[in-house]
Amino acid sequence: MGRVPAATPPDVLDPVRPYRILLVEDDPADVMLIEDVMSSVTSSPITHVPDGVAALEYLHDRDQPRPDLIVLDLNLPRMNGNEVLTAVKSDPDLRAIPVVMLTTSAAPGDIVAAYRSHVSAYVIKPADFDDFGQAVRSIDAFFRTIAARLPEH
Repeated sequence: MGRVPAATPPDVLDPVRPYRILLVEDDPADVMLIEDVMSSVTSSPITHVPDGVAALEYLHDRDQPRPDLIVLDLNLPRMNGNEVLTAVKSDPDLRAIPVVMLTTSAAPGDIVAAYRSHVSAYVIKPADFDDFGQAVRSIDAFFRTIAARLPEH
């Protein structure tokens, strides 16, 4: 079997360089909006999968490039976001990938469960179009901030 392509080491991420995003989202309207907003702030390629099972299949496919960031919905068919998050953070080959939960759930139990499973950030999807765009832009800013602060080797 071939080697799994590694994620771009965070210490070589240029703040303006594109990075690979895996978007795990089942709502087609949200996918279009997220892709539209992200394309306005970055040229980063976005790979979309519609559910948790497809996300794990993609992540374990040795022919697919490893994402630098996973943007994950909580309420997904076949396997919910917390289950995906737990699987990613339990896998030694995947656990270093930052995961941002982007969801409509503001339930304290969901937020606590995500952070207990080592989510990097939890972003609640606003109903307002402009606020939604700002929430998606904040994910890009978050990722670039953590990438820029990691020590160089």
